[in-house]
Amino acid sequence: MKTQAYLFMGVSTFFGMVAGLYAYWSWIDTGTIEWAGTTVLAIGIGFGWMVGFWLWQSARRSEHFHGLPPEERLDGEIVENAGEYGFFSPHSWWPMFVAMSVAFTAIGIAIGWWMALLGAFAIILTVIGWVFEYYRKEFQH
Repeated sequence: MKTQAYLFMGVSTFFGMVAGLYAYWSWIDTGTIEWAGTTVLAIGIGFGWMVGFWLWQSARRSEHFHGLPPEERLDGEIVENAGEYGFFSPHSWWPMFVAMSVAFTAIGIAIGWWMALLGAFAIILTVIGWVFEYYRKEFQH
């Protein structure tokens, strides 16, 4: 996980340099800073460092209790990472409906608050459906 952490922090640091250059070049070109792009790049710095720092801390804690993972060791074998990673539903349609509800809500914010409220209600219903899809009918546990 340390490699992923360094990648996240490195890319977000690059965003920081680009944000500075973007603000400088927009100031040179127009005489004012173009705030939309500069702000988005600055937010990208925060998000990248937030995820990178969390991955780095998780890797430190994991190494403290379990040692280096196989992907971090030079003598690590692929077989050491074999096994079950979790349960992934192959037939679920709920993620698509949740995504459509989120898109409907985002468009609703631009069009009108009535549409955003309908979208928020749709998000609540689709998330409930997704969470409880294995609690009824033929797939219940």
